[in-house]
Amino acid sequence: MNPQLQALIDELGSARERLHRLVAAVPEERWTQRPAPESWSPAECVAHLNLTSVAFIPGLREAIANGRAKGGAAPVRYRHDLLGWMMWRSQRPGGGMKVKTTAAFIPESNVPRAELIAEFDRLQDEQMELVRQSDGLPVSKMKVASPFAPRLRYSVYSALALLPTHQHRHLLQAERAWQAISGS
Repeated sequence: MNPQLQALIDELGSARERLHRLVAAVPEERWTQRPAPESWSPAECVAHLNLTSVAFIPGLREAIANGRAKGGAAPVRYRHDLLGWMMWRSQRPGGGMKVKTTAAFIPESNVPRAELIAEFDRLQDEQMELVRQSDGLPVSKMKVASPFAPRLRYSVYSALALLPTHQHRHLLQAERAWQAISGS
């Protein structure tokens, strides 16, 4: 496996571990509590990540299948395209810019915690499998539409890299929400 793609799988695994540490720390009855009325609860942060994954996966699956059918050699080094790099950079945890999400990605917190976490884990497995399937393909040159703004297109590699970065950003947000709620 290409080392850059393996790094993405490792980041997705790290996000899963981070979430499970948070779940272990937050009592279930506090899981949906917001630290402030305009802030998201830990549950809402995870629900948003699930909504994002659900939106990204079909486009990535299709792009990878099309890339496999067309063929082409993978580069020695994958690179972000400009738009993908800008999106990836803006989503970095603690250092990116704050952007309000579109209505379709505003989460609900009424999903039972066990169901929410099981869905996150299932979606992580799907995303990791998509990264594996992209090995050997020219994913830096293949394009996928943004589920946030379908007129915007960036490389499949950029989209695959954006997912764990976005996850770590919102897991940091969930951790901070818990710190504010718990007073620690």
